[in-house]
Amino acid sequence: MKTKLFNLVAIFMIAIFSNNLMAQTTASATNNAKCTIIAPIAITAGVDLEFGDIIKGAGDVIVATDGSRTIPAAMKSGAQLGTIAAATFSVAGEASYTYAITLPADGDVTITEGTDPMNVNTFTVSTATDGDADLDGTLNGSGADTISVGATLTVAADQATGDYTGTFSVTVAYN
Repeated sequence: MKTKLFNLVAIFMIAIFSNNLMAQTTASATNNAKCTIIAPIAITAGVDLEFGDIIKGAGDVIVATDGSRTIPAAMKSGAQLGTIAAATFSVAGEASYTYAITLPADGDVTITEGTDPMNVNTFTVSTATDGDADLDGTLNGSGADTISVGATLTVAADQATGDYTGTFSVTVAYN
């Protein structure tokens, strides 16, 4: 009887200690999974890039991001300036987020009148919120910004007279 009792107590003790050992080898915890959905970034074209009226001749005509124009004296059209303007784009997205700006590369943009092209190169940019010439911007507290774009138009000496047009793209993406 003593042996049976001793064996039962021994089995009971092994079972108790075994459960305690097993309970100490595992642990668990819970955590949260979170995300924030933000507004997609968008860009909309505004004012066109306008180099104005130019007298036939060779040279570069530059429109700065503030809309001012630099032109060789022999190509100035007197008081007949035509429309001169930097291009503008409106950017919208998540308030206070920063974004990168991609401008056309040199050699990618031409304007034409018929089959006579002119190159538009050296694109420049400024933003309303940052006020600098870097290729980045910051959306304001309402999630908006305005980009101004200037460029250089290269005119050949034998450029045909006429109205020249073309298109270019500006791309924005969150940093």
